[in-house]
Amino acid sequence: MSALFCDLPLAERIERAEARRMAEATEKARKRPGSAAFVLPVAGGVATFAEAGSPLNKVAGLGFGGVPDAESLAGVEKAFAAVGCPVQVELAHLADPRIGAALTARGYRLESFENVLGRDLRGGPDRVAPPGVEIRPSGDDEFAAWLDVAADGFGHPDDQDPPSDQQFPREVLARAVRDLAGDGVRRYTAVCDGVVAGVASMCVVDGLAQFTGAATLPGHRRRGVQTALLSARIADAAGAGCDLAVVTTQPASRSQHNAQRQGFELLYTRAVLGRLPAVS
Repeated sequence: MSALFCDLPLAERIERAEARRMAEATEKARKRPGSAAFVLPVAGGVATFAEAGSPLNKVAGLGFGGVPDAESLAGVEKAFAAVGCPVQVELAHLADPRIGAALTARGYRLESFENVLGRDLRGGPDRVAPPGVEIRPSGDDEFAAWLDVAADGFGHPDDQDPPSDQQFPREVLARAVRDLAGDGVRRYTAVCDGVVAGVASMCVVDGLAQFTGAATLPGHRRRGVQTALLSARIADAAGAGCDLAVVTTQPASRSQHNAQRQGFELLYTRAVLGRLPAVS
């Protein structure tokens, strides 16, 4: 398997897929009674707000459709201010550098980073199943149980990961995961010694497999559950004709370590920039 090289077209392909995923999930939130959710296109990316405290509240995919003008940015900031939500922009380091300059000039500050890793799927990857761990597809009939495990797993960060300020109320997190893991998303359940230990999901679009989250319950960590979930999705993505799998991780996290052990390589980094709502 040759090393991946991430050029601008590849980064744009991944960022457009991520923006589409955020928009589709937030559109589901918009349909709930009394929702204040919105989806706004901005310079090739998308600004989304689902509800207060949601991980869907962000600007994603910016950087490959031109530099947003001051009027566009002001419109996004006004929309977030109207719902009392800070603006958070995820900006790939391969994006047009003028965008970062425009954002910092408007008062945005660097808050954190996240890594985008990829794996070339051409070459017939083998499944890896640690002893005692079984991975199976998760159907609609057990979606509620799948979602419950996902919320519990995501809600309890690994104590070996670097500290993160990304904490979300459980009910809000569960709704976001439900909206992200609905129609067209492949879901997986990991069973460890006969007990459900973790879950994962994957979205396949135009030959790109997005590994859209994996969670292991705290009591089952260090058993190879994440390795098995990664391996199953890699094999299924290759079987579906995808040429590339991508996953987003916190830098220096166990998730990044596990992904790299399964052949993923760092493609690029996103800077997470934040701006508080203006005080009237």
